[in-house]
Amino acid sequence: MPISSTPSADDHAAPRAGWAPWLVLACVASWPWMGPANLVLALAAVATICWLALRRFRGGDALLSREAWALTSALFFSYWLPELFSCIDATDRRRALWEVLAGLRFLPLLWLCAIAVHRDRDRRIVYAGIAAIALLWTLDALVQAVSGFSLGGSANVETGSGVIRISGIFGAKHPHLGQVLASLAAFPLALAARRLGIVGWIGAALLLGVGVALAGSRAAWLSFALALAFGGWRLLGWKRLLGVFAAGIVGVAALAVVFPQELHERIARSEAVLHGGIGALDEASNGRVRIWGAALCMAREHPLNGVGVRGYRDHYAQCAPTMATPPPWGEGGALHAHQIVLEVLSETGLLGLLLWAIGAALAIRAWRLADAAARSRAAVPAVALAVTVFPLNTHLAFYSSFWGGVFLLLVGLYAGALFGRDAPEPNPAAATPAPPP
Repeated sequence: MPISSTPSADDHAAPRAGWAPWLVLACVASWPWMGPANLVLALAAVATICWLALRRFRGGDALLSREAWALTSALFFSYWLPELFSCIDATDRRRALWEVLAGLRFLPLLWLCAIAVHRDRDRRIVYAGIAAIALLWTLDALVQAVSGFSLGGSANVETGSGVIRISGIFGAKHPHLGQVLASLAAFPLALAARRLGIVGWIGAALLLGVGVALAGSRAAWLSFALALAFGGWRLLGWKRLLGVFAAGIVGVAALAVVFPQELHERIARSEAVLHGGIGALDEASNGRVRIWGAALCMAREHPLNGVGVRGYRDHYAQCAPTMATPPPWGEGGALHAHQIVLEVLSETGLLGLLLWAIGAALAIRAWRLADAAARSRAAVPAVALAVTVFPLNTHLAFYSSFWGGVFLLLVGLYAGALFGRDAPEPNPAAATPAPPP
Protein backbone atom coordinates (compact mmCIF):
# COMPACT_ATOMS: atom_id res chain seq x y z
CA MET A 1 0.00 0.00 0.00
CA PRO A 2 1.46 3.42 -0.90
CA ILE A 3 2.55 5.61 1.97
CA SER A 4 0.40 8.69 2.41
CA SER A 5 0.01 10.94 5.43
CA THR A 6 -2.91 13.25 6.00
CA PRO A 7 -3.65 15.45 8.99
CA SER A 8 -5.85 14.05 11.70
CA ALA A 9 -7.76 15.68 14.52
CA ASP A 10 -5.01 14.72 16.96
CA ASP A 11 -2.46 16.58 14.82
CA HIS A 12 -4.21 19.87 15.42
CA ALA A 13 -4.92 19.20 19.10
CA ALA A 14 -1.34 18.27 20.04
CA PRO A 15 1.21 21.02 20.75
CA ARG A 16 3.75 21.62 17.99
CA ALA A 17 7.51 21.42 18.48
CA GLY A 18 7.95 24.85 16.90
CA TRP A 19 11.52 25.09 18.18
CA ALA A 20 12.65 21.96 16.33
CA PRO A 21 13.31 23.57 12.90
CA TRP A 22 15.44 26.31 14.46
CA LEU A 23 17.43 23.79 16.48
CA VAL A 24 18.15 21.80 13.32
CA LEU A 25 19.28 24.97 11.54
CA ALA A 26 21.52 25.80 14.51
CA CYS A 27 23.16 22.38 14.14
CA VAL A 28 23.80 23.02 10.43
CA ALA A 29 25.06 26.58 10.96
CA SER A 30 27.58 25.37 13.57
CA TRP A 31 29.28 22.83 11.25
CA PRO A 32 32.26 25.08 10.36
CA TRP A 33 33.45 25.00 13.99
CA MET A 34 34.19 21.50 15.29
CA GLY A 35 33.96 22.19 19.03
CA PRO A 36 30.81 24.34 18.94
CA ALA A 37 29.22 21.94 16.43
CA ASN A 38 29.63 19.00 18.83
CA LEU A 39 28.30 21.13 21.68
CA VAL A 40 25.25 22.28 19.73
CA LEU A 41 24.54 18.71 18.63
CA ALA A 42 24.78 17.46 22.21
CA LEU A 43 22.53 20.25 23.50
CA ALA A 44 20.03 19.54 20.73
CA ALA A 45 19.99 15.85 21.65
CA VAL A 46 19.51 16.64 25.37
CA ALA A 47 16.78 19.19 24.62
CA THR A 48 14.91 16.67 22.48
CA ILE A 49 15.12 13.93 25.10
CA CYS A 50 14.07 16.29 27.91
CA TRP A 51 11.13 17.66 25.94
CA LEU A 52 9.91 14.17 25.04
CA ALA A 53 10.38 13.00 28.63
CA LEU A 54 8.43 15.96 30.05
CA ARG A 55 5.64 15.15 27.65
CA ARG A 56 6.07 11.46 28.49
CA PHE A 57 6.04 10.86 24.74
CA ARG A 58 2.33 11.77 24.69
CA GLY A 59 0.97 12.79 21.33
CA GLY A 60 3.75 10.85 19.63
CA ASP A 61 1.69 10.23 16.51
CA ALA A 62 1.15 13.98 16.16
CA LEU A 63 4.86 14.71 16.47
CA LEU A 64 5.77 11.95 14.05
CA SER A 65 3.85 9.19 12.36
CA ARG A 66 4.49 5.70 13.66
CA GLU A 67 6.27 4.89 10.42
CA ALA A 68 8.65 7.83 10.92
CA TRP A 69 9.42 6.80 14.50
CA ALA A 70 10.13 3.28 13.29
CA LEU A 71 12.25 4.26 10.27
CA THR A 72 14.40 6.82 12.09
CA SER A 73 15.05 4.37 14.92
CA ALA A 74 15.81 1.48 12.56
CA LEU A 75 18.21 3.58 10.47
CA PHE A 76 19.98 4.74 13.62
CA PHE A 77 20.53 1.18 14.82
CA SER A 78 21.80 0.12 11.40
CA TYR A 79 24.48 2.79 11.92
CA TRP A 80 25.12 2.34 15.65
CA LEU A 81 25.02 -1.45 16.13
CA PRO A 82 28.11 -1.96 13.91
CA GLU A 83 29.94 0.38 16.31
CA LEU A 84 28.82 -1.70 19.26
CA PHE A 85 29.83 -5.03 17.75
CA SER A 86 33.16 -3.72 16.49
CA CYS A 87 34.32 -2.60 19.93
CA ILE A 88 34.29 -6.15 21.34
CA ASP A 89 37.84 -6.96 20.25
CA ALA A 90 39.03 -3.51 19.11
CA THR A 91 42.70 -2.69 19.63
CA ASP A 92 41.85 0.42 21.66
CA ARG A 93 38.74 -0.77 23.50
CA ARG A 94 38.47 2.32 25.66
CA ARG A 95 38.29 4.65 22.66
CA ALA A 96 35.99 2.25 20.80
CA LEU A 97 33.63 2.09 23.77
CA TRP A 98 33.65 5.88 24.03
CA GLU A 99 32.71 6.10 20.34
CA VAL A 100 29.82 3.71 21.00
CA LEU A 101 28.52 5.71 23.94
CA ALA A 102 28.99 9.03 22.15
CA GLY A 103 27.11 7.63 19.15
CA LEU A 104 23.93 7.37 21.22
CA ARG A 105 23.46 11.14 20.91
CA PHE A 106 22.60 10.66 17.25
CA LEU A 107 19.30 8.87 18.01
CA PRO A 108 17.59 11.97 19.47
CA LEU A 109 19.20 13.97 16.64
CA LEU A 110 17.39 11.77 14.13
CA TRP A 111 14.14 12.21 16.03
CA LEU A 112 14.68 15.97 16.19
CA CYS A 113 15.30 16.25 12.44
CA ALA A 114 12.28 14.10 11.64
CA ILE A 115 10.05 16.17 13.96
CA ALA A 116 11.39 19.39 12.42
CA VAL A 117 10.13 18.44 8.94
CA HIS A 118 7.00 16.58 9.98
CA ARG A 119 4.64 19.49 9.33
CA ASP A 120 4.49 21.45 6.12
CA ARG A 121 5.24 24.88 7.60
CA ASP A 122 8.19 23.66 9.65
CA ARG A 123 9.51 21.73 6.66
CA ARG A 124 9.56 24.88 4.54
CA ILE A 125 11.52 26.67 7.28
CA VAL A 126 14.14 23.91 7.43
CA TYR A 127 14.56 23.57 3.67
CA ALA A 128 14.77 27.32 3.11
CA GLY A 129 17.09 27.79 6.09
CA ILE A 130 19.55 25.13 4.90
CA ALA A 131 19.45 26.64 1.42
CA ALA A 132 20.21 30.10 2.79
CA ILE A 133 23.11 28.78 4.90
CA ALA A 134 24.63 26.95 1.91
CA LEU A 135 24.33 30.05 -0.29
CA LEU A 136 25.89 32.25 2.42
CA TRP A 137 28.85 29.87 2.70
CA THR A 138 29.19 29.88 -1.08
CA LEU A 139 29.22 33.68 -1.30
CA ASP A 140 31.77 33.80 1.50
CA ALA A 141 34.01 31.39 -0.43
CA LEU A 142 33.75 33.52 -3.58
CA VAL A 143 34.68 36.63 -1.59
CA GLN A 144 37.70 34.77 -0.27
CA ALA A 145 38.71 33.69 -3.77
CA VAL A 146 38.70 37.33 -4.92
CA SER A 147 39.87 39.20 -1.82
CA GLY A 148 41.60 36.58 0.28
CA PHE A 149 39.33 37.16 3.28
CA SER A 150 36.32 35.21 4.56
CA LEU A 151 34.32 34.61 7.71
CA GLY A 152 36.70 31.73 8.44
CA GLY A 153 39.82 33.89 8.25
CA SER A 154 42.29 34.85 5.56
CA ALA A 155 44.20 31.55 5.29
CA ASN A 156 43.48 29.08 2.52
CA VAL A 157 44.12 25.35 2.83
CA GLU A 158 47.45 24.19 1.44
CA THR A 159 47.70 20.42 1.12
CA GLY A 160 50.86 18.36 1.40
CA SER A 161 51.19 18.33 -2.39
CA GLY A 162 51.07 22.14 -2.63
CA VAL A 163 47.44 22.40 -3.78
CA ILE A 164 45.57 25.53 -2.65
CA ARG A 165 41.95 25.11 -1.63
CA ILE A 166 39.44 27.81 -0.85
CA SER A 167 38.32 26.99 2.69
CA GLY A 168 35.72 29.72 3.22
CA ILE A 169 33.99 29.89 6.57
CA PHE A 170 35.31 26.42 7.50
CA GLY A 171 38.85 27.78 7.83
CA ALA A 172 42.21 26.27 7.02
CA LYS A 173 42.02 23.62 9.76
CA HIS A 174 38.66 22.24 8.62
CA PRO A 175 38.87 21.92 4.80
CA HIS A 176 35.48 20.38 4.15
CA LEU A 177 33.69 23.25 2.42
CA GLY A 178 33.45 21.47 -0.95
CA GLN A 179 31.98 18.24 0.41
CA VAL A 180 29.44 20.08 2.56
CA LEU A 181 28.29 22.38 -0.26
CA ALA A 182 27.95 19.41 -2.63
CA SER A 183 25.89 17.44 -0.10
CA LEU A 184 23.60 20.39 0.64
CA ALA A 185 23.36 21.60 -2.98
CA ALA A 186 19.91 20.06 -3.44
CA PHE A 187 18.40 22.55 -0.97
CA PRO A 188 19.41 25.85 -2.65
CA LEU A 189 18.81 24.35 -6.11
CA ALA A 190 15.27 23.35 -5.16
CA LEU A 191 14.57 26.72 -3.52
CA ALA A 192 15.83 28.62 -6.57
CA ALA A 193 13.78 26.46 -8.93
CA ARG A 194 10.63 26.96 -6.88
CA ARG A 195 11.04 30.73 -6.63
CA LEU A 196 12.55 31.60 -10.03
CA GLY A 197 12.07 28.54 -12.23
CA ILE A 198 14.72 27.37 -14.67
CA VAL A 199 16.61 30.67 -14.60
CA GLY A 200 16.88 30.52 -10.82
CA TRP A 201 18.03 26.90 -10.87
CA ILE A 202 20.75 27.64 -13.42
CA GLY A 203 21.88 30.70 -11.47
CA ALA A 204 22.10 28.71 -8.23
CA ALA A 205 23.92 25.89 -10.02
CA LEU A 206 26.46 28.38 -11.41
CA LEU A 207 27.04 30.02 -8.02
CA LEU A 208 27.38 26.73 -6.15
CA GLY A 209 29.46 25.19 -8.93
CA VAL A 210 32.11 27.91 -8.69
CA GLY A 211 32.26 27.50 -4.91
CA VAL A 212 32.56 23.70 -5.09
CA ALA A 213 35.17 23.89 -7.85
CA LEU A 214 37.38 26.35 -5.95
CA ALA A 215 37.09 24.29 -2.75
CA GLY A 216 39.28 21.82 -4.60
CA SER A 217 37.84 18.44 -3.61
CA ARG A 218 37.32 16.22 -6.65
CA ALA A 219 34.98 14.01 -4.61
CA ALA A 220 32.84 17.11 -4.09
CA TRP A 221 32.92 17.79 -7.84
CA LEU A 222 31.40 14.36 -8.49
CA SER A 223 28.85 14.76 -5.69
CA PHE A 224 27.79 18.15 -7.05
CA ALA A 225 27.45 16.72 -10.57
CA LEU A 226 25.17 14.03 -9.15
CA ALA A 227 23.09 16.66 -7.34
CA LEU A 228 22.67 18.53 -10.62
CA ALA A 229 21.72 15.33 -12.44
CA PHE A 230 19.20 14.15 -9.83
CA GLY A 231 17.61 17.57 -9.42
CA GLY A 232 17.80 18.89 -12.95
CA TRP A 233 16.64 16.16 -15.26
CA ARG A 234 12.94 16.69 -14.54
CA LEU A 235 13.21 20.47 -14.57
CA LEU A 236 15.37 20.80 -17.69
CA GLY A 237 15.12 17.50 -19.51
CA TRP A 238 18.18 15.48 -20.45
CA LYS A 239 19.17 17.53 -23.49
CA ARG A 240 19.31 20.85 -21.67
CA LEU A 241 20.92 19.17 -18.66
CA LEU A 242 23.71 17.85 -20.89
CA GLY A 243 24.14 21.40 -22.11
CA VAL A 244 24.53 22.54 -18.49
CA PHE A 245 27.24 19.93 -17.91
CA ALA A 246 29.04 20.94 -21.11
CA ALA A 247 28.94 24.56 -20.00
CA GLY A 248 30.22 23.47 -16.60
CA ILE A 249 33.27 21.78 -18.12
CA VAL A 250 34.06 24.92 -20.08
CA GLY A 251 33.54 26.97 -16.94
CA VAL A 252 35.98 24.84 -14.92
CA ALA A 253 38.58 25.24 -17.66
CA ALA A 254 38.10 29.01 -17.53
CA LEU A 255 38.35 29.02 -13.75
CA ALA A 256 41.61 27.09 -13.98
CA VAL A 257 43.05 30.00 -15.98
CA VAL A 258 41.86 32.61 -13.46
CA PHE A 259 42.70 30.53 -10.36
CA PRO A 260 45.61 28.30 -11.41
CA GLN A 261 46.78 27.51 -7.86
CA GLU A 262 43.37 26.20 -6.88
CA LEU A 263 42.51 24.18 -9.99
CA HIS A 264 45.37 23.60 -12.42
CA GLU A 265 47.21 21.07 -10.26
CA ARG A 266 44.01 19.15 -9.48
CA ILE A 267 43.19 18.80 -13.16
CA ALA A 268 46.76 17.82 -14.02
CA ARG A 269 46.81 15.20 -11.30
CA SER A 270 43.53 13.73 -12.56
CA GLU A 271 45.08 13.35 -16.00
CA ALA A 272 47.81 11.12 -14.51
CA VAL A 273 45.38 8.20 -14.59
CA LEU A 274 45.75 8.16 -18.39
CA HIS A 275 49.36 7.02 -17.98
CA GLY A 276 48.21 3.59 -16.76
CA GLY A 277 49.48 1.42 -13.93
CA ILE A 278 48.82 1.26 -10.20
CA GLY A 279 51.33 4.00 -9.45
CA ALA A 280 49.65 6.42 -11.85
CA LEU A 281 46.23 5.59 -10.44
CA ASP A 282 47.52 6.14 -6.91
CA GLU A 283 48.98 9.50 -7.89
CA ALA A 284 45.81 10.56 -9.69
CA SER A 285 43.66 9.56 -6.70
CA ASN A 286 45.91 11.36 -4.19
CA GLY A 287 47.05 8.13 -2.57
CA ARG A 288 43.68 6.44 -2.41
CA VAL A 289 44.98 3.18 -3.92
CA ARG A 290 47.25 2.52 -0.95
CA ILE A 291 44.54 3.65 1.46
CA TRP A 292 42.00 1.26 -0.05
CA GLY A 293 44.56 -1.54 -0.15
CA ALA A 294 45.14 -1.12 3.58
CA ALA A 295 41.38 -1.20 4.19
CA LEU A 296 41.05 -4.49 2.29
CA CYS A 297 43.94 -5.89 4.32
CA MET A 298 42.15 -5.00 7.56
CA ALA A 299 38.95 -6.57 6.26
CA ARG A 300 40.78 -9.80 5.50
CA GLU A 301 42.44 -9.92 8.92
CA HIS A 302 39.29 -8.97 10.87
CA PRO A 303 36.43 -10.16 8.63
CA LEU A 304 33.61 -10.51 11.17
CA ASN A 305 33.50 -7.20 13.05
CA GLY A 306 36.48 -5.22 11.73
CA VAL A 307 39.27 -3.44 13.56
CA GLY A 308 36.91 -1.17 15.50
CA VAL A 309 35.36 2.16 14.67
CA ARG A 310 38.08 4.79 14.17
CA GLY A 311 40.65 1.98 14.49
CA TYR A 312 41.84 2.30 10.89
CA ARG A 313 44.61 4.72 11.86
CA ASP A 314 46.01 2.23 14.38
CA HIS A 315 46.28 -0.57 11.81
CA TYR A 316 47.36 1.41 8.76
CA ALA A 317 51.09 0.98 9.32
CA GLN A 318 50.76 -2.83 9.44
CA CYS A 319 48.48 -3.00 6.38
CA ALA A 320 49.76 -0.23 4.10
CA PRO A 321 50.87 -1.69 0.75
CA THR A 322 54.42 -1.05 -0.42
CA MET A 323 54.50 1.67 -3.09
CA ALA A 324 57.42 3.05 -5.08
CA THR A 325 56.63 6.64 -4.11
CA PRO A 326 55.92 8.22 -0.70
CA PRO A 327 52.31 9.09 0.14
CA PRO A 328 51.20 12.39 -1.42
CA TRP A 329 49.85 13.69 1.88
CA GLY A 330 53.32 13.70 3.45
CA GLU A 331 54.45 12.10 6.69
CA GLY A 332 52.18 9.92 8.81
CA GLY A 333 49.55 7.33 8.07
CA ALA A 334 46.02 7.59 6.77
CA LEU A 335 43.21 8.15 9.25
CA HIS A 336 40.31 6.41 7.53
CA ALA A 337 39.42 4.46 4.38
CA HIS A 338 38.06 7.44 2.39
CA GLN A 339 35.31 5.24 0.90
CA ILE A 340 32.04 4.33 2.56
CA VAL A 341 31.97 0.60 1.78
CA LEU A 342 35.63 0.07 2.67
CA GLU A 343 35.28 2.14 5.84
CA VAL A 344 32.36 0.05 7.04
CA LEU A 345 34.01 -3.22 5.97
CA SER A 346 37.42 -2.50 7.52
CA GLU A 347 36.19 -0.94 10.77
CA THR A 348 32.99 -2.95 11.43
CA GLY A 349 33.46 -6.05 9.27
CA LEU A 350 30.92 -8.11 7.37
CA LEU A 351 28.48 -7.80 10.25
CA GLY A 352 28.57 -4.02 10.00
CA LEU A 353 28.27 -4.09 6.23
CA LEU A 354 25.20 -6.33 6.55
CA LEU A 355 23.56 -3.93 9.00
CA TRP A 356 24.30 -0.96 6.74
CA ALA A 357 22.80 -2.88 3.80
CA ILE A 358 19.67 -3.56 5.85
CA GLY A 359 19.37 0.14 6.67
CA ALA A 360 19.81 1.10 3.01
CA ALA A 361 17.20 -1.48 1.97
CA LEU A 362 14.72 -0.07 4.51
CA ALA A 363 15.26 3.50 3.28
CA ILE A 364 14.89 2.48 -0.37
CA ARG A 365 11.82 0.31 0.31
CA ALA A 366 10.15 3.20 2.15
CA TRP A 367 10.75 5.38 -0.92
CA ARG A 368 9.39 2.75 -3.31
CA LEU A 369 6.23 2.31 -1.24
CA ALA A 370 5.65 6.06 -0.94
CA ASP A 371 3.05 7.86 -3.02
CA ALA A 372 3.79 10.88 -5.18
CA ALA A 373 3.03 13.40 -2.42
CA ALA A 374 5.39 11.69 0.04
CA ARG A 375 8.17 11.51 -2.52
CA SER A 376 7.72 15.18 -3.33
CA ARG A 377 8.06 16.08 0.37
CA ALA A 378 11.24 14.04 0.75
CA ALA A 379 12.82 14.66 -2.66
CA VAL A 380 15.30 17.30 -1.52
CA PRO A 381 16.82 15.41 1.46
CA ALA A 382 16.67 12.21 -0.59
CA VAL A 383 18.90 13.75 -3.26
CA ALA A 384 21.24 15.17 -0.60
CA LEU A 385 21.47 11.78 1.08
CA ALA A 386 22.01 9.92 -2.20
CA VAL A 387 24.93 12.10 -3.31
CA THR A 388 26.47 11.91 0.17
CA VAL A 389 26.60 8.10 0.26
CA PHE A 390 27.10 7.46 -3.47
CA PRO A 391 29.44 4.45 -3.32
CA LEU A 392 31.44 5.15 -6.51
CA ASN A 393 33.17 8.12 -4.91
CA THR A 394 35.57 8.93 -2.09
CA HIS A 395 34.21 10.10 1.25
CA LEU A 396 34.96 11.62 4.59
CA ALA A 397 34.74 9.33 7.63
CA PHE A 398 31.11 8.40 8.32
CA TYR A 399 32.02 7.34 11.86
CA SER A 400 33.56 10.71 12.69
CA SER A 401 31.65 13.23 14.76
CA PHE A 402 31.52 15.75 11.91
CA TRP A 403 30.61 13.72 8.84
CA GLY A 404 28.57 11.25 10.86
CA GLY A 405 26.52 14.19 12.13
CA VAL A 406 26.03 15.54 8.60
CA PHE A 407 25.00 12.12 7.29
CA LEU A 408 22.56 11.32 10.10
CA LEU A 409 20.99 14.78 9.97
CA LEU A 410 20.15 14.14 6.32
CA VAL A 411 18.83 10.68 7.24
CA GLY A 412 16.50 12.22 9.80
CA LEU A 413 15.25 14.86 7.37
CA TYR A 414 14.59 12.19 4.75
CA ALA A 415 12.65 9.87 7.06
CA GLY A 416 10.68 12.69 8.68
CA ALA A 417 9.71 14.30 5.38
CA LEU A 418 8.77 11.00 3.71
CA PHE A 419 6.28 10.26 6.50
CA GLY A 420 5.39 13.89 7.15
CA ARG A 421 2.13 15.81 6.84
CA ASP A 422 1.09 18.05 4.00
CA ALA A 423 -0.60 21.36 4.67
CA PRO A 424 -4.31 20.77 5.35
CA GLU A 425 -6.45 21.51 2.34
CA PRO A 426 -9.01 24.27 2.80
CA ASN A 427 -12.54 23.09 3.45
CA PRO A 428 -14.81 24.77 0.89
CA ALA A 429 -17.89 24.05 3.00
CA ALA A 430 -16.35 25.77 6.02
CA ALA A 431 -15.16 28.72 3.95
CA THR A 432 -18.60 29.35 2.44
CA PRO A 433 -20.96 31.20 4.79
CA ALA A 434 -24.25 29.50 5.46
CA PRO A 435 -27.24 31.03 3.65
CA PRO A 436 -29.45 33.26 5.78
CA PRO A 437 -32.56 31.62 7.19
